[in-house]
Amino acid sequence: MTGETAHHYRATVRWRHTSGDFVGATYDRAHEWVFDCGVVVPASPSPTIVPAPYSREDAIDPEEAFVAAIASCHMLTFLGIAAKRRVASSSYEDEAVGEMTANAEGRLWVSRVTLAPRIAFPGDRPFDEEIARLHHLAHRACFIANSVRTEIVVAGLAPHPQN
Repeated sequence: MTGETAHHYRATVRWRHTSGDFVGATYDRAHEWVFDCGVVVPASPSPTIVPAPYSREDAIDPEEAFVAAIASCHMLTFLGIAAKRRVASSSYEDEAVGEMTANAEGRLWVSRVTLAPRIAFPGDRPFDEEIARLHHLAHRACFIANSVRTEIVVAGLAPHPQN
């Protein structure tokens, strides 16, 4: 982006102490994410990290959002590249899974995201090699993949050469 103006993306995170003992760590951690388009998303820590009633199972946690952002960016980039190469797609669904592990210092991080896209093509399906190439190109061009150190793999494909 040399010489170009940077793009900015905004999200507001809102939390209020509504119940429980804050100092005793028995407070409700439910909060909301507000995006510039006006969409409000209920958010919470993962119940696997912070048990109920201090978290909400019916809200999005940051780890899920992270996995969704990676999967969504990959899909949008894949579809854009496929369209430019005149490889038509009729549907794309991905059940992405993030894996949290401890790093060398013992701190948890989302170390791997496995994408498992199911893509339908109208007419003849492209060769597997072409689909794999589109995934590799999408990975290299995906803004989110270029922003994280998490390993990102597409199930059934060799690991991406650049992560």
